[in-house]
Amino acid sequence: MVQITTNAVRDLAQLSALALDDDELAALTDDIEHILTYINKLDELDTSEVPSSYQVGGLQNQYRDDVVQPHTVTTEQLLNLAPERSATTIKVPKVL
Repeated sequence: MVQITTNAVRDLAQLSALALDDDELAALTDDIEHILTYINKLDELDTSEVPSSYQVGGLQNQYRDDVVQPHTVTTEQLLNLAPERSATTIKVPKVL
């Protein structure tokens, strides 16, 4: 069984900004020990014949060419859609 000290769990709790009382600290120490023991058991499994499964759905990234599309809308037409404008810019409420 893996041994985890109470001080190690206390340090982890502090790094995680968790306030733990002594009962919670003891319970969490036991839980972490059991989790690490289980993970160590998994390390003993022979997975040499198991294929990698980083992508189980068979999907691949779909890319498309980045093509510039001609447009017929002018800057003036777009600015006319804005509720308020100033010359060639759109006015928006001040946000602080």
